[in-house]
Amino acid sequence: MTKDVLLSISGLHYETAGIVETDENEPIQVITPATYYYKNNKHYVIYEEVVEGMPGVIKNKVRITENGKLEIQKSGLSNTHMIFEKDKMNITQYETPYGELLVGTHTKDMQVDVTDRNIDVHVNYALDVNSEPVADCNIVMNIKALDR
Repeated sequence: MTKDVLLSISGLHYETAGIVETDENEPIQVITPATYYYKNNKHYVIYEEVVEGMPGVIKNKVRITENGKLEIQKSGLSNTHMIFEKDKMNITQYETPYGELLVGTHTKDMQVDVTDRNIDVHVNYALDVNSEPVADCNIVMNIKALDR
């Protein structure tokens, strides 16, 4: 894999009360250049996220381990360290410009497919905010080596 990659992240949230067809159920997708490296049997992807209407950025570090653990660390405008592990519940503080939340992620399924030029990640999890079930969520992530 090259150092320079193209990262695509798509997220979809379904309210736990059932799927209600609204614009809010449209997937949120971000495609951005990123930096990739592999160290100590872990894949790392680093990128910056711009928040519309707010000064500053969110620095993101994604870590994917060989044993199927995904970590997303955010710093800057928002701060958190989210961990996704199949069949486990992880709880973390999520600091936003609007206040702090206690966020729980119960990972129901996670698949990671790694090749020489591509990494695909699929995560299905239940999201709790302040100990209340909020949504069932999917993250689809693709990390693709840029041609040189």
